[in-house]
Amino acid sequence: MNSTTTKTSTKSTSNKPNGPINEYITTTTVITNEPTSTTTTRMATTTVSTTSTSAPQVTPRATFRDLCSLFCCPPFPSSIVAKLAFMPPEPSYRILTSDTGRTSLELVENRTGSEWPHGQEELKNITVFFAKTSRRNKIACMFIKPVIPTRFTILFSHGNAVDIGQMCSFYVLLGYRLGCNVFAYDYSGYGQSTGRPSEKNLYADIAAALKALETKCQIPPERVILYGQSIGTVPSVDLASKNPRVAALILHSPLLSGMRVAFHGIQRTWCCDAFPSIEKIPRVSCPTLVIHGTEDDVVDFSHGVTIYEQCPTSVEPLWVSGAGHNDVEMHAAYLERLRAFIEGEVSSIREDHQHNKHENSEQKQRKNSRSASR
Repeated sequence: MNSTTTKTSTKSTSNKPNGPINEYITTTTVITNEPTSTTTTRMATTTVSTTSTSAPQVTPRATFRDLCSLFCCPPFPSSIVAKLAFMPPEPSYRILTSDTGRTSLELVENRTGSEWPHGQEELKNITVFFAKTSRRNKIACMFIKPVIPTRFTILFSHGNAVDIGQMCSFYVLLGYRLGCNVFAYDYSGYGQSTGRPSEKNLYADIAAALKALETKCQIPPERVILYGQSIGTVPSVDLASKNPRVAALILHSPLLSGMRVAFHGIQRTWCCDAFPSIEKIPRVSCPTLVIHGTEDDVVDFSHGVTIYEQCPTSVEPLWVSGAGHNDVEMHAAYLERLRAFIEGEVSSIREDHQHNKHENSEQKQRKNSRSASR
């Protein structure tokens, strides 16, 4: 696919600071929270060329040795996943619970990177807790409210070599600059989440996260934007394909399937394949934004292009010229396109949907009224 080199200019009404997101990580900090009570058109593509710096997240490429070891056991999804997909780091945080039920987040020094770049006020807007999955694991959850009020909450599924402690600073910046809450969670076996990482657990984990958003944080799915990065696009696509109520979907460096990442050039989904997002994306019904770097050497750029082409509700994508797998968010166009998507396309589509829903309801009432009069 030949992409254009025309940049679409989008004006934003947001007064939040512009520029790339480049402050990520933290040193030892303690955040204390009270426990939260439980209530129960496809368009022309855009290619942007900018200068970039390296982002801290690193997703290693499968080496020849990795691929050889893959065949030491039958190439079923579980073995592919175990050998190539999940690389949880040493936990960068702890979640402490006092005798009174108060929870606190403790970030571990030297495992998160640089100093906390935000003020104490941002710390007060972070809530941490555990949620139980259908597979009996407990996943660590983080709810960040950088701005009040807000229309949408981003449910963020991170990459394969980080945890939410390492990403915490990034989440604060992302939420502030987009005017959204951010809800993040660690996959089973990552950070302080129990269990082991697996494909089945990925799907159970994000389902539990969405349920916690609705029951614990009182955020309905209609106000939730799913955001998946790299391996995080897998559970995000799965959930969006099953739940038409979610507001929108953002896919950052998405993959078609596990086998297509390991063996470039595969054109069909094998019975032994894992993470088959390409088979699920046609069932997504919410507005979907695809973001990918043209020089991605981990998940080839062609994956993003195919996902965009096969998604029936995809909007104008963002192809970042020269960007790799881990530095897309360092380009100014990243925030610019996200703002335009959330403030423009998602909001307008939701308003149209609500209007149509209201009209259908009125028509149904009139029809029932006429039937009753007879």
